[in-house]
Amino acid sequence: MDRLKARVIELADFVAGPYCGKLLADFGADVIKIEKPGRGDDARYIGPFKDDVPNPEASGTFLYLNTNKRSVELDIETPEGKAAFIELIKTADVLIEDKMPGTLAKLGLGYEDLAKVNPRLVVTSITPFGQVGPYKDYKAYHLNLYHASGQGYLLPMWAINLDVPPCQGPGYLGLFDGGMAGATATLAALFWRDGGLNGASGTGQHVDVSIQHAMMTLERSQLRRFTDEGVNPNRTGKGRLLESLVECKGGEFAVVILSSQQQWEGLWRAMGCPEWGAQPPFDTQKGRSDNYAELRKRLNEWSRTVTQDELFHAIQKEGSAAAPILTAEGVFKLEQFRERGHFVTIEHPVAGALEYIAQPTRPSNVNLPPKRPAPLLGQHTREILAELEMVP
Repeated sequence: MDRLKARVIELADFVAGPYCGKLLADFGADVIKIEKPGRGDDARYIGPFKDDVPNPEASGTFLYLNTNKRSVELDIETPEGKAAFIELIKTADVLIEDKMPGTLAKLGLGYEDLAKVNPRLVVTSITPFGQVGPYKDYKAYHLNLYHASGQGYLLPMWAINLDVPPCQGPGYLGLFDGGMAGATATLAALFWRDGGLNGASGTGQHVDVSIQHAMMTLERSQLRRFTDEGVNPNRTGKGRLLESLVECKGGEFAVVILSSQQQWEGLWRAMGCPEWGAQPPFDTQKGRSDNYAELRKRLNEWSRTVTQDELFHAIQKEGSAAAPILTAEGVFKLEQFRERGHFVTIEHPVAGALEYIAQPTRPSNVNLPPKRPAPLLGQHTREILAELEMVP
C-alpha cells in the first residue's frame, strides 16, 4: 500500500492549522505551505531557538510543526499572488486555512469560490470558535480557548482548596487538539469524497473546526457530570478516591489508582501490608472515601520512601495501577520511547541535526516517506511555480 496520495495547500500560521498539515504530511501528503513574503509563518518567531539565538529559520516551534512540507512565499492579496494561489487550488485535494470567518470570501477565495474552480476540494477551516455562532468573529489566544473550553477549571485537579486559581494547560496543548481534530475530519472528508461510506460522491466539502469545541470534547467525561448531576466537578481532590497524587523520593511524583477494592488491595500489598490499611476506616471503599485526607497523608508517608520507578513497578507487580508523572527529561530518556523509535534525527540546513518526536502510529503496510526538515522561508517557491508554469 502506498502513502497518502493527496496535495494539501496550507494557508495557516502558528500551531493549530500547521499541526493539521503536519499530520497529513507525515502520512505522505504533499503539503505546500503558503507563507507571507519576507516574514513567513508567525511560529518562526516563537522559541525555543537553537542556542537561544532568535532566528526565524531555527525556531523549535516552527521546525517541529513543519517537517515534510514545502514552502512558497505568496501574497494572496495581490493579483499575481491570488492567480498563483488559484492555480495551486486547481491541483489540490485539500486547503487548510485558519483565517477569521469571511476573510477569504472578501478576497473572492471563499469555499464557494474555490469549489467552482475545483469541485473536489476539501476546505478545512480551523478557527477559535468556528464558522457560526455569536463568537465566530472573536479572536482568541490559547489562554482564552483553554478556559473557554472548561478544561482550565479542572486544573490543578489536586488543588489544596478552591483558593488556588485555575491553570492553563501546558504549552499550546489546546491548539494541538484543534489541529488533530482538523486532520481527522479532513481524512474523513477525503474518505467520503473518494468512495467511503455510501459510495463515491466525487465532491469536496467545507469542514468547520472550532478549537474550543475540539477541546471541550476531550473533557466530556467531566463536563457531562454537570448535565447528569447538576453540579460542577470538584478539583480540590476532596473525597476523590479515583486516583491520588503522591510524592516520591527525590521530589518526583506519581499517581496511584484507588477506584476499586481490588486496586486498593494491590496498592496495600505494594506498601508492605501496613496494619492500618487492613483496619477501619481504611479497610473499606467508603471508609477510605470518608477519610480521604488522612489516607492521602499516609500514602505520601510511604511514597516518599521509594523512588518513582520503584513505586511504579511495585504496584504493577501486584496487579494494581499507577502512573509515573514524567518530566521532559524523563520522557526523553524513557526506554519504551527509544525502543519504538519515537525520536528521529533530522538534519536542517540552518538549525543542524536535531531530534524530533516521530508520529505515534506505525502502519505495517504503508511505505511512509523519509523525514524531511521544515522548509526555509520560500525554499520551494520557484520549484512549485515552475510546476504551475508560472515562473517568469
